[in-house]
Amino acid sequence: MTGTFDFNNDSHRRYNPLTDSWVLVSPHRTQRPWQGQQEKTSAGGLPAYDAACYLCPSNTRATGAVNPKYESTFVFVNDYAAVKVDQPPYEPADGEDGLRARLLQVQGTRGTCFVICFSPKHNVTLPLMSVPEIENVLDTWTVLYNKMKTETAFRYLQIFENKGAVMGCSNPHPHCQAWCTESLPSEPAKEFTSLRAYKAKHGTCLLCDYVMLEQQDPIRIVVQNDSFVALVPFWAVWPFETLVLAKSHTASLVDFSPKQKSDLADLIQKLTIRYDNLFQTSFPYSMGLHQAPINPVDDESQLSHFHMHFYPPLLRGATVRKFLVGFEMLGEPQRDLTAEQAAQRIRAVEEVHYLLN
Repeated sequence: MTGTFDFNNDSHRRYNPLTDSWVLVSPHRTQRPWQGQQEKTSAGGLPAYDAACYLCPSNTRATGAVNPKYESTFVFVNDYAAVKVDQPPYEPADGEDGLRARLLQVQGTRGTCFVICFSPKHNVTLPLMSVPEIENVLDTWTVLYNKMKTETAFRYLQIFENKGAVMGCSNPHPHCQAWCTESLPSEPAKEFTSLRAYKAKHGTCLLCDYVMLEQQDPIRIVVQNDSFVALVPFWAVWPFETLVLAKSHTASLVDFSPKQKSDLADLIQKLTIRYDNLFQTSFPYSMGLHQAPINPVDDESQLSHFHMHFYPPLLRGATVRKFLVGFEMLGEPQRDLTAEQAAQRIRAVEEVHYLLN
């Protein structure tokens, strides 16, 4: 077939250099009819305090522990942690070798998990918090990072937020989690492999180069300030996925200047407001920080470039989500909307929250 290739209409694959993977882009499918599952929208109208909430101040949790009457952020060890601090070491059976040792590999993993409440208010989320309030959250993350770094021998602290019931969040009270493990999790490990290979081949930082490239032609940039940029990555999988990047080569939260901390709080607020305004709903997502390990080895400190991933599932509106199924589970991830189209739609909405207009 003759003619000019059209990125907005012709199917193509895009490479993700951060994870050494590909995504199939099918922009011509955006018009297909939808008769599938419809999600419930967020309930809204939540009270500032809920006597039945396990995370509200002064309330009793499921285990019987009582929350303090906290007035800002509140951190506690997860009552149902995914990893244990104390457990026997795993030791393979004597004489275990051959196919069993080759194919049935096991590592014992110790660690600890935390819940971090953003606010005593039951009815707020990050886009409805002030910049100083979000700065308090960043301070809390930083203190926890430092505490785990200085008091434990664990390798990595993964801070993440699942926002919304559709993302598996079991409690609407604004909170995130932090899992600290003695092993480096698979996703940051894949990124380190790519960062290391890129540095060896080109002599520069992959993410520093990517920030520079995107600023030259900002069609995928959603919002930015002096210290950070939020953009829909060229290789995005989720419809309105964004990547928040430090503009300077900064390894972790503990390396931030006061200006960087304030700028990140400001950018998180602006980005999440735009998310909520996109479909005028409390926009669900999974969000996480990738930064230097708390106990790095080899060149990990030098390779680390602070960034955040936002993975929101909504596709066509507040009730239609994307599913990673079929070809995406058995072949490779696929998306309809191009990264450029998604960025334009996020940029087009206001930075004043729709509930405050």
